Amino acid sequence: MEDFGVGFFTKYGDGGVDLSPIADLTKTEVYEVGRALGIVESIMKAKPTDGLWGDDRSDEDQIGASYPELEWAMEFRDGGGDTNTADLTARQRHVLGIFDQRRSANRHKMGPIPVCIVPTRVRG
Repeated sequence: MEDFGVGFFTKYGDGGVDLSPIADLTKTEVYEVGRALGIVESIMKAKPTDGLWGDDRSDEDQIGASYPELEWAMEFRDGGGDTNTADLTARQRHVLGIFDQRRSANRHKMGPIPVCIVPTRVRG
C-alpha cells in the first residue's frame, strides 16, 4: 500500500526490485501475514520508518496520516467515493487531501518505466 497506494518509497532504492511479493498488500494485511508467520513481537511493534533522517521520525510523522487512515482513503477513492465528502469528518477530508496529493505527486513511481523506442532509421 505504501508503494502503490501513495508512492512512499525511494525510486530505484527500495522500489528497485525484480519481484515485489507483498506490494499489493496493505500494511494491515502485512501485519496479519507477520502474525500468521510468527514474526517476533519486537518487529511487529516497531514503528514504520524509512530510516533516512537519522532521527526517530516515523512514516506517519512524514506522511501526516497513519497507514490505517491511508488504507481507508484508498478504499474510499477506489470505491468511487470522490464526489460526496460532506458526510466526512474534518480529519477524513484532511487524510483524503494527503492521500490525493501523495498519489498524484508519486504516480511516476507506481507505473512501469517508460521505454523509448528509437526508430531504426535513427539508429544508423
